[in-house]
Amino acid sequence: MEKSEVKRHLIAAALPYANGPIHIGHLAGAYLPADIYARFLRMKGDDVAFICGSDEHGAAITLRAKKEGTTPQAIVDKYHTINAKAFADFGIDFDIFHRTSSKIHHETAQEFFLELEKKGAFTKETREQFYDADYNQFLADRYVTGTCPKCSSDRAYGDQCEKCGSSLNPTDLINPISTLSGKPPVLRETSHWYLPMERHEKWLKEWIEEGKLDGKQHHDPKEWRNQVIGQCKSWIDGGLHSRAMTRDLDWGVKVPTDDGEGKVLYVWLDAPIGYISATKEWAAQNNKDWKNYWQNEDTELVHFIGKDNIVFHCIIFPILLKTHEGYNLPNNVPANEFLNLEGDKISTSRDWAVWLHEFNEDFPVKQDVLRYVLCSIAPESKDSEFTWDDFQARNNSELVAIYGNFVNRATVLVNKYYEGSVPKLSENNYPEIEEQLQKSAAIINERLSKKQFRDAQNEAINIARLGNKFLAETEPWKLIKTNLEEVENILHLSLQIAANCAIALAPFLPTSSTKLASMLGIEKLNWNELGSIEIIKENTQLKQIEHLFQKIEDDVIATQKLKLESKSKPNSSAISVEAFKKDIVFDDFLKLDLRVGTVLSAEPVPKSNKLLQFKIDLGSEQRTILSGIAKHYSAEEMVGKQVQVIANLPPRKMMGIESQGMILMAEDSDGKLSLMQPDKTMTNGATIN
Repeated sequence: MEKSEVKRHLIAAALPYANGPIHIGHLAGAYLPADIYARFLRMKGDDVAFICGSDEHGAAITLRAKKEGTTPQAIVDKYHTINAKAFADFGIDFDIFHRTSSKIHHETAQEFFLELEKKGAFTKETREQFYDADYNQFLADRYVTGTCPKCSSDRAYGDQCEKCGSSLNPTDLINPISTLSGKPPVLRETSHWYLPMERHEKWLKEWIEEGKLDGKQHHDPKEWRNQVIGQCKSWIDGGLHSRAMTRDLDWGVKVPTDDGEGKVLYVWLDAPIGYISATKEWAAQNNKDWKNYWQNEDTELVHFIGKDNIVFHCIIFPILLKTHEGYNLPNNVPANEFLNLEGDKISTSRDWAVWLHEFNEDFPVKQDVLRYVLCSIAPESKDSEFTWDDFQARNNSELVAIYGNFVNRATVLVNKYYEGSVPKLSENNYPEIEEQLQKSAAIINERLSKKQFRDAQNEAINIARLGNKFLAETEPWKLIKTNLEEVENILHLSLQIAANCAIALAPFLPTSSTKLASMLGIEKLNWNELGSIEIIKENTQLKQIEHLFQKIEDDVIATQKLKLESKSKPNSSAISVEAFKKDIVFDDFLKLDLRVGTVLSAEPVPKSNKLLQFKIDLGSEQRTILSGIAKHYSAEEMVGKQVQVIANLPPRKMMGIESQGMILMAEDSDGKLSLMQPDKTMTNGATIN
């Protein structure tokens, strides 16, 4: 029987370590492209399970716990909660965001291990391993640091060099040091279960390079990214070696054998099984059979990951799945390269990052903007770079000036000429519009199917460009005086173009598409209507018209740049103090007009979680001043306080409100703000010398 077309999909996004928050590099690398793909498939009507969850085991967790003086459980509880909320607030639409600390995961991982052992997948060997004599314990990979033998970075870990990406063993490191005692470790014998990967080289090579599995065509290798195949070939061509699948730790999934006392499963055996246990949990909650998503060959399995996880998802996990028998192997592993930030690599240790949960707080209605920007610069084939200037430019010049402008022009004209009722299309004198829409629909479908999300989004935004061009060339505002019927035709087609925008951009900009669909009176966006000029029916009443996007002002971007720079400054002493600025002359100081004023009223600024708006009495006049202190002071407690104000700064707009001065604040290294107040009541308008 001929194999049926794949309509069922298991989409697995890399399980983030629950030892820190998510940043935009993670988002661009795995979670945004996975979300776009899942939304696209759902809109097509396919059966989709979009799976993710926290990876809560491994040495990285225990290291973080030791660093913060707490327990591993407290660490994973903290960061699982932060990351789950950040993903949800951003609109990453997982079917389940699970946890590897759950009971069902421990049971699934232990059952998987026992089945592998039963099939002879492992060898049990006694080898020398690094041991910290001061702490009386064997050291897992991440407990050992040293110099990378391949790139000479002096910050390599025992499992991987994060600078060059090479996979390592602790004994490969030059000048190894224990992260516990800070001393060179010693070698002692210990026994572990090893996965002899060299046994699997032949079929892995054929599967990765030719897409064949057990003599059958499994996938099209041409659709795999070059960096994925290249990295796997490098590993295989260099010769695969045995890798320990257990660790001497007390945090993780316990080895379920009599001789496994004091040992846990290696995180790269444990964590990928988390995809399976999460699917089991989701299936149980939704009355589905989890086996249909993992053990049915008609299901497409796709792993979305960053390039530092390629080897684990394309070599180690496939070996485990095939050896276990009965499980699907991934049809594609579209791993992205890295995203850099403002001319430098993202660094969690230096706090050189844009954290997702902080972005959600600072930009509560700009999630679609970040989605658009990150997809526009997606590191699909090479490293790319995020800058705040580019974020602003793409919002203002593309989302506002192209997409938002077209939608606003079309809907406003229909409101003006037809009281918001969709005019009829008496005669289509512009067949090229439908032709172009159908052409764009075909390109978008092809690009999305091939996981080429950047190109797909570019083509989707081209539909808005088509709409702007159409209105500019037909000029219905001029024709309204001479050819009423043609204006109806033009505006009807313009609304159909807008409806195509809503559909085409829905996987990329879901909030904006939902808003636009509501404005156009469309109850549900249907992917199969993409390319059509019959989406909106004649006489449909448009809903309230509003701008899809708002301009981002310079001061907003300046604030983000300052925040990034200030957080990443290295501490030179136990107390972190910002470096002193360059000397000024006394005349420069005299130019400042510093005054004492009393806060008459205070209120939060709408759509901002940082700004408060004040009315301040400066003696001779009252001024409106905005200040970003809402996280440190409530509006109520500010009323009646005397504050120090710079009174001769040029007014500037923030969130559409003109601020006529600046309130002086003190800020410590942790970002805490404190008012600078006179120690006794002063006359309003009193000068500060």
